[in-house]
Amino acid sequence: MEILVLIKEVPDMATVKFDSEKGVVNRAGADAEINPFDENALKAAVDLKRAYEDVEITAVTMGPPRSEKSLRMAFAKGADKMVLLTDREFGGSDTYATARILSAAIRHIKDYDLIICGEKSVDGDTAQVGAEVAEFLGIPHSYYVDSIRLEEGKVRVSVENISGRRQDRVMTCPCLVSVTKNVSRPELPTVKRKLLSLEQDVEILSIGDLDDLTPENTGFAGSPTKVSKVVVPGIITRDTHIFREDTEGFAAKIEEVLSEKGLV
Repeated sequence: MEILVLIKEVPDMATVKFDSEKGVVNRAGADAEINPFDENALKAAVDLKRAYEDVEITAVTMGPPRSEKSLRMAFAKGADKMVLLTDREFGGSDTYATARILSAAIRHIKDYDLIICGEKSVDGDTAQVGAEVAEFLGIPHSYYVDSIRLEEGKVRVSVENISGRRQDRVMTCPCLVSVTKNVSRPELPTVKRKLLSLEQDVEILSIGDLDDLTPENTGFAGSPTKVSKVVVPGIITRDTHIFREDTEGFAAKIEEVLSEKGLV
């Protein structure tokens, strides 16, 4: 079983700063790390590798050359191979363009049975890329998965509560699974694996290596979503009134507030 894990390098949200004047996120001074949800995706793949025979894991990421550091961390935590998609033409890609690039890379890789990714990234919080990749590839996918089991040519997943109910789904391979944090508990890498990761080759792919990609359909030019400005919301304060065992006082206060607003 060939498993691809899609990971994203994100800024440490505890150290990232916002440029209020320019309306952008200043990532330069923030430490970089693997997106926490993708850490769970990687560990879910490692758990499958431990539970089943003949499982190989390839970590795939798109980003600048420095993202190689996160790939090596993914290797240290259990991945077998690493693929970095990096090109200046990829800069400014929204979720749609990112999914197009990732799916082109996956078609280039060819041999895969299961793709695992985190449900979202902490810097974008869109929860769109996984599903978009699956649609570009024309394969089945499930979101909000917290349990994965392998069967002969199929993947059985359990989906978190939806309107108070759980769902079990069976998908034919190849397929994509987007996982929640409840799917696994990430572990720290061993010193041996960290040292070994420094000796491994990272396969680097640029726009010229991938079919059907052009400067017009990738990066900023190929992104239908444009972010005009990032704004940090101010702190909202509200008056608070507490009524304990005072139904009449509560009702009177509601009537007073509604009257002030002209609603009654």
